[in-house]
Amino acid sequence: MLFGETITVALSALRANKLRSVLTMLGIVIGVAAVIAMIALGTGAQAAVKDRIAALGTTLLTINPGQQRGFGVAIADAQAKLTMDDAKALDERATALLAVQPEMNRSLQVQWGNKNANTQIVGTSANYLEVRKYALHSGRMFTTAEDEGRQRVAVVGPTVATNMGLDTPDALLGENIRIRGIQFTVVGILESKGQATPFGNPDDQILIPINTARFRIIGSDRLRSISVLAETEDKIPEAMADIQRVLRREHRIRQGRPDDFQMRSQADFLNTLGETTQVFTFLLSGIAAVSLLVGGIGIMNIMLVSVTERTREIGVRKALGATRRNILLQFLIEAVVLCCLGGIVGILLGATGATLMSRTAGWNTQVSPAAVGLAFAFSALVGVLFGVWPARRAASLDPIIALRYE
Repeated sequence: MLFGETITVALSALRANKLRSVLTMLGIVIGVAAVIAMIALGTGAQAAVKDRIAALGTTLLTINPGQQRGFGVAIADAQAKLTMDDAKALDERATALLAVQPEMNRSLQVQWGNKNANTQIVGTSANYLEVRKYALHSGRMFTTAEDEGRQRVAVVGPTVATNMGLDTPDALLGENIRIRGIQFTVVGILESKGQATPFGNPDDQILIPINTARFRIIGSDRLRSISVLAETEDKIPEAMADIQRVLRREHRIRQGRPDDFQMRSQADFLNTLGETTQVFTFLLSGIAAVSLLVGGIGIMNIMLVSVTERTREIGVRKALGATRRNILLQFLIEAVVLCCLGGIVGILLGATGATLMSRTAGWNTQVSPAAVGLAFAFSALVGVLFGVWPARRAASLDPIIALRYE
């Protein structure tokens, strides 16, 4: 029996049992679709994380207070702190930094007319836009002179206006709002940064001068963080060493004692979040791949049933000269064709599902060609692995016994 004829016979057998063929490859369809959708979701999440962190600037360093430690353990109620004096010392004595941006914040109620919303009030310096890579949608940023003069001016994120029921953020420009009962004039509206992250919504905040926040709103010089810019990515280690030198001296930390502050670069955030999303991608893909295994077992089961049903047919073909190799190849082709067709349909469904998740739920998804190729190759491999046993069983049938089978 020629190879082309073998393929024709295998496809004819599948066409003769259309419903059973469709139901058989359903497990493969679901498995491949689930794998494609989960990998697309994980890849999109990784890309979103990279874009979000890259938007903040690759030379940005963030300094946070750490825990004071004694005898190798953290001391309760001894949280170290960063203050305005630390930011001033970095600005004056650090030589490897381009900019220093202190920041303090508190969640407070904001009022405008008869409307109000709860948002983050961020006290910061006039160089906030430069350091954190923000842009203005309209208006202006407050100045250093307004900061030093403790002026009551504010720059508002677009989500704040949305939370107050306004159609456009520009409706707040030039208006007076009240923060903790104190009137502020809105001088600028921030450009939208995008979707919220687990660390907060970058659009749901109001920026005010840090000295105004310190003396009029928050009443403390304790900082949540200090953000600094290194000159270049190559000079980040030099900048970190410079920060460590200045702050250890400012905090009077003796030699041999650990730092009571923490420094993180954007690369650290990128690596940590990238590894986390990658682990979740592998986990979700592994769970989805179980469907492929179940689909393969289903195909093997149906092919064994098919061998039993077609025993007489196999006997007739062997009697007419078909070899064991021809019979083996015929049933193997049937299994592989079912898996490959299921893989193609599954790829289309998975890509469609990823697109729907992106459009309806707003999730970041990205269908990777590598993932598509891997899922298709895996479905074909499943066809070979789970089709070999039924094919061998069919090929090993004795033609005389097969012809007698009722």
